[in-house]
Amino acid sequence: MLIKRKSIEAEANLRSGPKAAIKKAPRKPKYAPVTLSELDGVRFLHFGTEWVQGAMRIRKPDAIELEYAQQMMTWMLFNKAPVHVVQLGLGTGALTKFCYRQFPELQVTAVELNPAVISICESMFKLPANDDRLQVLEMDALDFVNDSNNHACFDALQVDLYDATAKGPVLDTAEFYQACAACLKDDGILTVNLFGEHPSYKRNLKALRFAFDCVMCLPEVHDGNVVAIAFKQKPELDFTALYERANEIKAQTKLPAKSWVNGLKAAADPG
Repeated sequence: MLIKRKSIEAEANLRSGPKAAIKKAPRKPKYAPVTLSELDGVRFLHFGTEWVQGAMRIRKPDAIELEYAQQMMTWMLFNKAPVHVVQLGLGTGALTKFCYRQFPELQVTAVELNPAVISICESMFKLPANDDRLQVLEMDALDFVNDSNNHACFDALQVDLYDATAKGPVLDTAEFYQACAACLKDDGILTVNLFGEHPSYKRNLKALRFAFDCVMCLPEVHDGNVVAIAFKQKPELDFTALYERANEIKAQTKLPAKSWVNGLKAAADPG
């Protein structure tokens, strides 16, 4: 049975005790320290641990460095001209920056709860300032997707919500994914970064399949990252056309889109 719960990302930072029933002024959230490291020309973001929360090649600040983050762009195979794309979880702003630069007419919204992450992205990861096409919002992703003003608005949602432990998404209920689906247009697509070697993986897939018409997973990369692609409406998979589109994406962006199609093909025909 799937039980509705509040956002762990916000709730875990509130202290409650034996007298929790007594109303008290809410405490400000406490976050793990935002830390940086650099290796071989790549700058990494951490939340006070060795776990990598994002990366940027210093000489190519608008490129997507990590393979799993590249896979989060798989929705490009199905939509050449998106109008509005949302990232839930900012990280180093890799997806936000890429979408903003790659699609000159695109509206891009990023939702991040931790103000320190937003600040570090601006100062150390070349995140552009908000303008008429880019909005970085300091708020809880759960509040964002539950806002009816955001329903049926977006072409794609890219979900990458991890805390300092980095072992599983902090929002993973069927209700959360249903709210994500409600935010998408009828042909909208969600991509989400899961952790294949953690118990949260099967729980997330179950919740995704409850909320979406079709869910497929790309092959595992890095140290357990698995990107799932969830379609609000099940697509007709024309792999000849998808490979042609992948070649276009490769030529335009240098992203390895052919490997995404290979992964979708393997997921569609696992035998």
